[in-house]
Amino acid sequence: MLPVLFIVFLVLVALNLPIAFAMLVASLAALLVGDLPLAMVTTRLFVQVDSFSLMAIPFFIFAGDIMNSGGITKRIVALAQTLVGHIKGGLAHVNIVSSIFFAGISGSATADTSALGSMLIPIMEEDGYPPEFCVAVTAASSTIGPIIPPSIMMVMYAVIASESVAMLFIGGLVPGILIGLTQMFMAYKISKKHGYGSQGKFSFGAFVNAFKSSILAIIMPLIILGGILSGIFTATEAGVIACVYAIIVGVFVYKEVTFKELPVIFYKSAKITAQAMFIVASAAMFSWILAWTGFPSMVLELLLSISTNPTVVLLLIIGFILVLGLFVEGTPVLIIFAPVFVPVVQSLGISLVLFGVLFVMSVLVGSITPPVGVLLYLGSSIAGIPVAKASKAIWPFVLTIVVVILLCVFVPQVITFLPELLYG
Repeated sequence: MLPVLFIVFLVLVALNLPIAFAMLVASLAALLVGDLPLAMVTTRLFVQVDSFSLMAIPFFIFAGDIMNSGGITKRIVALAQTLVGHIKGGLAHVNIVSSIFFAGISGSATADTSALGSMLIPIMEEDGYPPEFCVAVTAASSTIGPIIPPSIMMVMYAVIASESVAMLFIGGLVPGILIGLTQMFMAYKISKKHGYGSQGKFSFGAFVNAFKSSILAIIMPLIILGGILSGIFTATEAGVIACVYAIIVGVFVYKEVTFKELPVIFYKSAKITAQAMFIVASAAMFSWILAWTGFPSMVLELLLSISTNPTVVLLLIIGFILVLGLFVEGTPVLIIFAPVFVPVVQSLGISLVLFGVLFVMSVLVGSITPPVGVLLYLGSSIAGIPVAKASKAIWPFVLTIVVVILLCVFVPQVITFLPELLYG
């Protein structure tokens, strides 16, 4: 079954069939070869998405869409500009800091690239920044979205690993901020080398005004995290609260979303959710066949034959994910291989929270690296330049993420300190 599963999958991917369909067709072929009932397909597809925790995904997607349509994005950008716009390479820093703020609202890298890229890439180009640099900064900083809570990817991992969503959310907070800071350092070095400008001087008065204007956007992630950490509501219920809050702010406070526009936003969110859930279901079917054929045990034996050192095994797994991410989208990699690697790291006594955050960060590197990097493609389409041109500028920012990943591997407390402090 395994040879058929992998061969059919690779052939279909090579033929540019969408990844979700490639996984589903490969799974069907494997079931036919293994003489297993095809009725298992509908059962496994339904079981994987029939999860209370996964219900958080559509709610966070909808809340992010409402906040973006409701004028939140431009207020976040204005706040970021008063904070860091005066630094050398000012608009690049504004882009990165805006992504940090936006991460606390959407939990989606694609939403970040689409919302902030559409606004900031044209402004950066007008100010003299090369378009490939604009795309690289936008795509790379968008990876912070699924690391800083709330995070759709971490919800998916929590379901697979039966781990606490709240602990994963908290575990991603410090690494997400570190990635933002290292990207700002890289943007500063590049801007200084090429003479990219800053945006005037720091003004405390302008900062106070921008802060007042954006305070309702900043409060949203605090409500989500505060409610989850205090036990008032679950991550899924937090998504519902976020939706209600977003509607109140967008429709009644800022008044930039009308009731007539809500059905359009509902439709857009539902479409994105359907695509995400179909990928989750197809990947789960693929992953179940891997588990049924004993593939995780094979992987465990292979890794332990190389080394029994937890750090070495972590590095091997991360290296595998980084290479795989060059060719396969992030969500399928997470859904397929998290069930394979979770038993491996458990057998070595590695924290599932540590591994989950590392897994998500590693998967996100693939979203900005060619040839598959979806964020790179999205940013390039916004800027109207070939992906090949943007690809040359992305690698310094890829390095910043890899550096933070390695730091977390060798100093795991970067991830585990806050969850252990809060939950013991």
